[in-house]
Amino acid sequence: MTSFVLKRLSAAALIIVFLTLAMFVLQRISHTDPVHALLGAGASQAAVRAETHRLGLDQPLFTQYFRYLGHLLQGNLGTSYRTRQPVATDLGHYLPATVELSFYGLLLACALGLVLGIGGAGRWRGAGVFRLVLVAGASTPPFLIALLGLLFLYGHLGWLPASGRTGLSNPPTGPTGLLTVDGILHGQFGTTLDALRHLVLPATCIALVPAVSIGRILRSSLETTMRTDYIRTARAKGLRERTVLVRHALRNSIGPALAMTGLQAGLMFAGVVVIEQIFAWPGIGYYTAQSIPQGDFPAIAGVTLVLSIAYVAINALVDILQAVADPRIRP
Repeated sequence: MTSFVLKRLSAAALIIVFLTLAMFVLQRISHTDPVHALLGAGASQAAVRAETHRLGLDQPLFTQYFRYLGHLLQGNLGTSYRTRQPVATDLGHYLPATVELSFYGLLLACALGLVLGIGGAGRWRGAGVFRLVLVAGASTPPFLIALLGLLFLYGHLGWLPASGRTGLSNPPTGPTGLLTVDGILHGQFGTTLDALRHLVLPATCIALVPAVSIGRILRSSLETTMRTDYIRTARAKGLRERTVLVRHALRNSIGPALAMTGLQAGLMFAGVVVIEQIFAWPGIGYYTAQSIPQGDFPAIAGVTLVLSIAYVAINALVDILQAVADPRIRP
């Protein structure tokens, strides 16, 4: 098991190195001149030469890449052309909101996918409703779900807020940056409840489509497992269908669903950009949407690297969890 984990972590590290190389190449072939973007079009030649030397742009490309890689290892993602601040500082401000939204969205997607998969594969009454939900949910885009939720749950019923992370004027600002956690750490449980109310709509919108995909894969895997000989033996012993499904079939069927969860995490990160715009959620999706029209490549590259590393890390974790759930896939 240890060698398997080390191989997966080594592969993840290699992928991240290639990602940094891709970002470096894209930055070098970009039409935006980083020196003039930072200094302005009216900068003197002396200032341009000094800034070019400071950025290392007068060095060979091979040296520039290793300089860029060294800066990344130190947490230096460059300076934003738009905000004139380090990209790492900007991300430190916007990232906690996205982490909180993505975490609860992924948690909700896994929970709904488990319910939909088990409910769809079960033989008890009402299982057809779960199958209908799977088919209907797979064809509904997240932005449409978001708009319907705003019109109905906010505009018509007034049950949930429409935008932002909180309705409080002075929410806690640390130590984690996650309002649901910081509210508990500061003993302000009203803050946590308010943050959860603001999370319900956006988290549900980014969770539904991944939940449907996870549920469909889990249902298919369970149905295949339920036709195996050891399941027939369990039924012959007189065990209830629910016990057979949950205690005997689920573990041997969870591998494909875990793999799908890793894939859906990447799609969820892409959907976060749209959802944050709709709900005015102050995360890195909102930050990216402001940076793109300005051609702010360091900001865009920083967000891309952060999301890519998160995606690679999640898939590495999924591979390890698959090996834990099913030892047969270990080398």
